[in-house]
Amino acid sequence: MHTPPSRLSEPCQIGPLAIVALAATLFLVAAGGSSDLAREPAAAGSTRWIALVPHDRANVAIGQRTIVVLKAPSLADRVALVGGLASEEDQRRWTREALDAQRRLLERLSLQGARIELDLRYTRVLNGFSAALDPRAVSLLDQAPEVEGLYPVRIGYPAGLSLRMRAHTDAGRSALSLPGFDGSGVTIALLDTGVDRLHPYLGNRVRKGFDIVSGDRSAGADANPADGAQLERHGTEMAGILVGAGGPDGVAGVARGATVLPIRVAGWQQEASGDWAVFARTDQVIAGLERAVDPNGDGDAHDGTRVTLLPLAEPFASFADGPEARAVGGAFRLDNLVVVPAGNDGPGGAAYGLIAGPGGAPAALTVGAADLRRRTEDVRLVLRSGLSIVYEGVLPLAGPPTRTGLLTLPLGAPRLEEGGSSLDSYFDAGGRSLVAGRAALVPAGENPTAAVESAAAAGAHAVLLYGESLPAGALGLDQSVGVPVIGLPSSAATAIRAAIRAGTETSATIGAAQLGSNSTAGHIATFSSRGPSFDGRVKPDIAAPGVALRTAEPGVSDDGLPRYGTVNGSSGAAATVAGAAALLAQARPGIDARSLRSLLSGSARPLAGDSIRAQGAGLVDVGAAVASELAVEPGSLAFPLVTKPDWGSSRELTVRNLSTRPLRAKVRFDRRGQDAHRVSFSAFPSTLALRPGDEARVRVRAQLRGVAQGPPLEGVVRIIPEAGVVARVPWALTFGPSPANLIGNIELRPQSFRPSDTRPAVLSLRAGVIRPPREVHALARLDIELWSRKGRRFGPLARLRNVLPGRLGFGLTGRGPGGQVLGRGWYRLRLTAVPTGDGPPTRRTIDFRLLAPRKTRPGR
Repeated sequence: MHTPPSRLSEPCQIGPLAIVALAATLFLVAAGGSSDLAREPAAAGSTRWIALVPHDRANVAIGQRTIVVLKAPSLADRVALVGGLASEEDQRRWTREALDAQRRLLERLSLQGARIELDLRYTRVLNGFSAALDPRAVSLLDQAPEVEGLYPVRIGYPAGLSLRMRAHTDAGRSALSLPGFDGSGVTIALLDTGVDRLHPYLGNRVRKGFDIVSGDRSAGADANPADGAQLERHGTEMAGILVGAGGPDGVAGVARGATVLPIRVAGWQQEASGDWAVFARTDQVIAGLERAVDPNGDGDAHDGTRVTLLPLAEPFASFADGPEARAVGGAFRLDNLVVVPAGNDGPGGAAYGLIAGPGGAPAALTVGAADLRRRTEDVRLVLRSGLSIVYEGVLPLAGPPTRTGLLTLPLGAPRLEEGGSSLDSYFDAGGRSLVAGRAALVPAGENPTAAVESAAAAGAHAVLLYGESLPAGALGLDQSVGVPVIGLPSSAATAIRAAIRAGTETSATIGAAQLGSNSTAGHIATFSSRGPSFDGRVKPDIAAPGVALRTAEPGVSDDGLPRYGTVNGSSGAAATVAGAAALLAQARPGIDARSLRSLLSGSARPLAGDSIRAQGAGLVDVGAAVASELAVEPGSLAFPLVTKPDWGSSRELTVRNLSTRPLRAKVRFDRRGQDAHRVSFSAFPSTLALRPGDEARVRVRAQLRGVAQGPPLEGVVRIIPEAGVVARVPWALTFGPSPANLIGNIELRPQSFRPSDTRPAVLSLRAGVIRPPREVHALARLDIELWSRKGRRFGPLARLRNVLPGRLGFGLTGRGPGGQVLGRGWYRLRLTAVPTGDGPPTRRTIDFRLLAPRKTRPGR
């Protein structure tokens, strides 16, 4: 049964119930979000991609691993303070000073009794470290004057699915080219799984890299320790999209002359059950960014890469100020453009979308996936009941292309009371297959991929899925399944199921696959995550091809030939944009990361019929980016959730002239939405005159007339030069109200208890809100303070930052903020939940009584 999104103990679950000491800050793990959110049904009449990315994400036990962010400036901060002009010696000295300060802090805390199992240290893009912390260490760190904040370690996953099949289309990637330029001289850091450097498609364009996960220098595509035949695939596939050359049918990467520096931040790691899964921890990702900006590790970032591709997604975590977002900003200040995927969780609610982290980072160039396939494979399907035709039509192949000709098969079905995902449901009590040699009529259910694989394993020669409207190629299936898979309309399935139950002879005739026009061509793929992010910013920034991208796969096939396949997902879209950034960096070597990002987003080509919140500025257009003369920052405007009538707010844009000639430009506004007249925009100044290299600040004011309700409004700010490419900056307004109950279901058991470090009372609560449809209201901060019932404040007990909705647990041991045992009596906990936007905080209280400690008998 599908769990509704209003069941707040499940969606976006932050982690298992964890117990910590009263005097400690609690951090729980986001293990990839909720499968309930990921499986939310599509809107009526829409088509849906199923299992584009496996939604049964690994359940990872992080324990008390935490990212500690320090107040002292990082290398990126110090370089920015001097205007980007810092010598090699200055940078090395600043890095040493940061490391020394961290060492002194850790030594002092150790003398105070803190046990800190240090894991990774950061000084370049972020000043801080990650560590496994006991409650005492958490408490001391949270109160240390050097510490800005403690943040949970989360999990990221490859944001794409690989299919070992040939795509019968170029998927639109051929448009991402720039005559005369191939990315030569540009190095792209790839933060992903390991890469098969020996694949001939990659040539010698992949350097020896760095392995953050296991420390191995090669950063190769590792095998599953439990199954040596399973290689990490995603990093090799992304490298192929970036720099591949000489593939079958002339397929090639976007920047064939660029160089890839692989940094393995994801790979086979153990999940909570002890099984192996491919994922990355966010503390590993930050360490990868440290290496991308300083490859030789000497503390000087002058040797950093120009572009970083980070094709991993932390589901639903679009925080703008978390440690990953800060690290992306640090890399940006060190002149490194970080390109990330929007995620593959589809549309969210109006107020907040489902952008994955670190896609909410203001400095990240966040990319959504477009389906640009001009042609897809269709088949003609005829269903018969006796002599009558129940259904006849042309339908897309939802699974991999097949070479099967005309098929006429009897129909069979699994035992429907058991669903269709388990293999047992395809056999009767005597062990005889119900679908062998037949076309299996199978409900899509919550795991259609498993249903198809089980039907094929039971001997089905074709699979007809019903319950979903599936676009071509919507199922994440290897070609090894080997049978045609077709999405069947529910009405046809109802009629044919009735005939099967009545014992009537039924059959399916499936025609040979033929190429037909793609009805979804030129639009954002329905799986691509939409914004806005938690700070109200339009995300993704831009879109790129993200369906059926042909590329390399690690290893060799059974015949000894190198493997190739296709990739679907926003990670592939991000890879195409990273390749385009390399082309642009070669064509315009004098521009910095700010200009690189601005030119790519500002010159994007809008996709007609798609929401701004789905596509950002539009489809990447590297030719227009090369010709652009105006760079505008930020790349999109961030307006908070609008909750008041006649609301107004101002934002500032910086417009720079990158050309060698004076430019005049005017500022204009486009608005979309059925009530677009309700919002007006003004700019000061509205006309610009810029000499070469000059910049101007433009104050943009948005003013709403009337009530703060209705569908979102969106549009773009256009900076229009007298001649040349128009720069576009997208914006969106979404309406409240903010949730009034960001904390709920508070329970304390028992409410009266004695001090005990081994048998604590348990405080549990629901934090954050999921509002239909799929609208995530996270917390910027959750504070728990200890007070007396008479109003005396003892101090903070716990502070959680960047909290995704879920259920949290705290252990109360009877100790106060300083670790001292409290006296008997009544106490009060004050809970404050601060939203990510501008809404009011939620405050709650709960009382408890502390009993006198048990007296121990003499001699015991």
